[in-house]
Amino acid sequence: MKKTNAARLLDAAEIKYELAEYEVDENDLSAATLARKIGQNIEQIFKTLVLRGDKTGVFVAVVPGNAEVDLKKAAKVSGNKYCTMVQQKELLGLTGYIRGGCSPLGMKKSHTIYIHETCLLFDYIFVSAGQRGLQLKLNPEDLINATGAIVCDVTE
Repeated sequence: MKKTNAARLLDAAEIKYELAEYEVDENDLSAATLARKIGQNIEQIFKTLVLRGDKTGVFVAVVPGNAEVDLKKAAKVSGNKYCTMVQQKELLGLTGYIRGGCSPLGMKKSHTIYIHETCLLFDYIFVSAGQRGLQLKLNPEDLINATGAIVCDVTE
């Protein structure tokens, strides 16, 4: 299993994590399928979504796999009047990652990250390790510290 940039950043910060590998189905990159494949609770699988606000530009929302981002809440907490999801074709250029493999760690540019408050209910959560088929299992507070994420509610 090769180390990703996200895993190397955690190593450099001396943050404990585990890697969970799973088989990728290009036709189904859903969090529900991922949770089933790695045998975990979907509430602990966090997806990384990239948005663009009208005032602040690009920012990131990290939300539970069983939830959808609320664009009005996301706009409000990020200091925008409104926001939209970035187009899939923009993802690689903005983050260095592709859909289904976007990690909140190690993006090619620094973006403000907002993580859903329910992450703090768990001893560990899963986020993408930066490639399809690989997840990071880590303590949510370690992820918050490593990314500078702002804990808030950005879901419907």
